[in-house]
Amino acid sequence: MSAPSLSPSTPPPVPTSRRRVALASFVGTAVEWYDFYLYGTASALILGPLFFPDASAAGGVLAAFATYAVGFLARPLGGALAGHLGDRIGRKAVLVGSLLVMGLSTTAIGLLPTYSTIGVAAPILLTTLRLLQGLSAGSEWGGAVLLAVEHAPARRRGLYGAFPQTGSAAGMILATSTYATVHGLLGTADFLAWGWRIPFLLSAVLVVIGLIVRLAVNDSAEFVALRARGETLRSPVREVLRSHWREVLYAVLMRLGQNAIYTLYTVFALTYIVSEVRSDGADLGLAATLIASVLGLASTPFWGWLSDRLGRRRVYIFGALFTAVFTAPAFALIDTGSGVLITLAFVLGINVGHDSQYGPQGAFFAELFPTNMRYSGASVGYAVGAVLGGGITPLVAATLLTTSGGDPWLVAGYLAVLSLLSALGAFLAPETRPSRDERSAELQEVSR
Repeated sequence: MSAPSLSPSTPPPVPTSRRRVALASFVGTAVEWYDFYLYGTASALILGPLFFPDASAAGGVLAAFATYAVGFLARPLGGALAGHLGDRIGRKAVLVGSLLVMGLSTTAIGLLPTYSTIGVAAPILLTTLRLLQGLSAGSEWGGAVLLAVEHAPARRRGLYGAFPQTGSAAGMILATSTYATVHGLLGTADFLAWGWRIPFLLSAVLVVIGLIVRLAVNDSAEFVALRARGETLRSPVREVLRSHWREVLYAVLMRLGQNAIYTLYTVFALTYIVSEVRSDGADLGLAATLIASVLGLASTPFWGWLSDRLGRRRVYIFGALFTAVFTAPAFALIDTGSGVLITLAFVLGINVGHDSQYGPQGAFFAELFPTNMRYSGASVGYAVGAVLGGGITPLVAATLLTTSGGDPWLVAGYLAVLSLLSALGAFLAPETRPSRDERSAELQEVSR
């Protein structure tokens, strides 16, 4: 079955609008993921003793990773709700709402009393706020990607769809650098006592910036025309699951390895380095994450651009197979304890294995579905895959590591299996890049 296409005949917005949309997609997503990734870093390094002090060291980490997973478990619900609203009332309105929910819940974490102050209510409130973060994250991605892709010229959807993906790397840079800077300035004692709150409270400032940028864009001409014709669906989520369930399944499979590899490096590996490699290695892991995230600002759009030339499937399958093969060598590099080799593992794992899937993903997922159910289809596939691939990965990896007595090879095998499933999903999915004739027709139209 051929994939539904985004019509190249849709009147293109002026170039200024495209630049504004690309900026809004990038900035808004960066703010959202700053909040989401900040929690991941904190769960790996400090939330255990603050909110689960009665547990053993390993038990506290597992409990913190469990609250981390809650955010992913909420994402399919957020994606379904956002898909329903985004396919009916518009992408922009849902994106503004998701940014507000994410910012308010993250700021509230920074104000939250710890276990020593209010007892068991503290982890309950923490889990509730993480749930709200998950709902927001499930809402965010689909809308940001669709705004970018639907405003893009057909021949550059891979590149434009990579801008919100690049915002994810920027969010990780902000989260990791803010966390490391505050920790470095205050020292461990003051950071654990009160300084850990500062990165969470800074979310309020970033949300204001994100809202200013995001409110300046409009829905795409394609969606506005669809709504004007009265062709929006009453129940787009139900319809996409009924008529395009295969495409949803392909998206879920493609998310498994891609999301798992990023979560493994940016969350689980931080704990692994400290507990199994070097007790003083927290800064090494954070530095490697930061370097890979900075490189991701270039590598993610590069892979999106490459998918415009070579095709979405070809680039995606390469990334998934590379990840499956490289996982075991990555752990071997990390186990050396060398800062250079740890960084090399992170850069190859994230900027090659992960980004070659993540860069084309925005355009690939959007192009799988017709306009009137695109937000629903892309968001549900993306969010369900995030739960199965990313949300439970730190918890599963920590459990496998404990089962193997600290040996990482079970974890490597787990990730390799997920990556092979992602390769299968990309292989089964139709190639969605516009044909040569469609791209040529668009260029001729633009030149007139």
